[in-house]
Amino acid sequence: MTQSGVRENESRQGVRREPGPGETEPAAPGGEGPPRRPRRLLKWSAAVLALLILGTAGAGYLYYRHLNGNIKKEALNLGDHKVAAPTPNAAGQTPLNILLIGSDARDTEENQKLGGARETFGAAPLADVQMLLHLSADRTNMSVISMPRDTLVKIPKCTDPDDGKVYPETQGRRMTNQSLGHGGPGCAVATWQELTGIHIDHFIMVDFAGVVSMADAVGGVPVCVDANIHSRTSDGKGSGLKLEKGTSYIQGEQALQWLRTRYGFEDGSDLARAKAQHMYMNAMVRQLRENATLSSPNKLRRLAEEATRALTVDPGLDTVKKLYDLSDELRKVEPARITMTTMPNRYVGARVEPTQDAEQLFRLVREDIALDGKDKDRTKAAEKASADPAAADDEIPVQVRNGTRTDTLAAARGRASTVAGLLTEQGFAQAVADTTGSWSEERTVVRYPSADLEGDAQRVAKALGIPLGSVQRSTGVSGVTLVVGADWREGTDYKAPKRNDRTPKSADALNGADDKACMHVNPNFTW
Repeated sequence: MTQSGVRENESRQGVRREPGPGETEPAAPGGEGPPRRPRRLLKWSAAVLALLILGTAGAGYLYYRHLNGNIKKEALNLGDHKVAAPTPNAAGQTPLNILLIGSDARDTEENQKLGGARETFGAAPLADVQMLLHLSADRTNMSVISMPRDTLVKIPKCTDPDDGKVYPETQGRRMTNQSLGHGGPGCAVATWQELTGIHIDHFIMVDFAGVVSMADAVGGVPVCVDANIHSRTSDGKGSGLKLEKGTSYIQGEQALQWLRTRYGFEDGSDLARAKAQHMYMNAMVRQLRENATLSSPNKLRRLAEEATRALTVDPGLDTVKKLYDLSDELRKVEPARITMTTMPNRYVGARVEPTQDAEQLFRLVREDIALDGKDKDRTKAAEKASADPAAADDEIPVQVRNGTRTDTLAAARGRASTVAGLLTEQGFAQAVADTTGSWSEERTVVRYPSADLEGDAQRVAKALGIPLGSVQRSTGVSGVTLVVGADWREGTDYKAPKRNDRTPKSADALNGADDKACMHVNPNFTW
């Protein structure tokens, strides 16, 4: 039997696997299925609901202050390294990247009742749900990338802002959900930025208390199964979910069961459970946009109360007004332009790691490319020449960096000096090689810090045959900076690789308007 087959077989039989080399001990079990795996979308839904609803609660000033008092806040980024904010588009707009964190904290009786696992009451929480929400600069589309909680990553050095405790960078890789225990959600933000190179503007962390009542407030959430299902094994494991074939409106405890179900969906893996949770989230968002019962002031107040109590945010989102402003931006996106994905991954023992497809997904988000493939005239816009006139070639200072290092290859020697020499030969007398650091860049880029240097940066790119779409504004540089990427490890002629801006199939994309999606029921769990 293959390794993956062994894992699946053991999963079905409830066998606990010991961690392999470089892996960490799994969290203590609580409830049905593998430890701490359930409730991924439970918390994600709370975040989305809070953003969509808070702004509509027409409470008085005192009640407004009360809701603000419910919201907890922590520092945004606890790491030492920052990622430059993306370049504004022609209209001056920038995308928004928000890390949604689902904490498994059982620090209240309510959370413990919902989550089980009494032995972990009050223990350090884990970030068992991590989803990056990307809102495009023009506000036409939204992309979501969820990362499996047992993804192996290096957790960077983080400093707890409360007591000054320093958590050094991990030696070797650890499960990404442990980042929350290294000082707070700001370390999860730092970990994501190190892995993806994506600038994160905000985080929203939620627990799972009160989410069941949110499903009730919208009158139930429609879900679909392709056969009768009863999630219960012969030895009593399973969520207990019992539904008839077709579409059902679930709420209360049944909604919680859907979100926790692994036994009974498809192959019984956590990926199948995540797929079911994506369907639930999309359906709930559609209900929020369409359900007239939310016009009830009492229901809105109850929902606002539950949502604010469940939130921990960064200082940029620490009031109802700030959350309302954000929700106003999110509401501009129609469900048909929402794309949910899972980070492409492969097994490493009992854990997973990102694949090359994951880097493709990260790049699309970094470059603000819609994951639904519906961007129009993007290439034409990217190649638009600057209105800023370039200075004479010999008056343009250019720093050239060697960014040819990759995860598997050392940096190609001398590339910064070689390319700086090419520029000098073409008349750029102030081109110099910057050898003071180590960089890694998949594609060759030219960066500039301010609008008055855009024309200069484009002139440098044109001289070397670099597409204008690879000229980027960045606050991470002080002048025109050429980074020789892994796509130009040798030679003197740059040949731009053919762009592939498609979302990888392995990301298992689900469209927010897909109301026909139905979970496949494992025949062993039908009735």
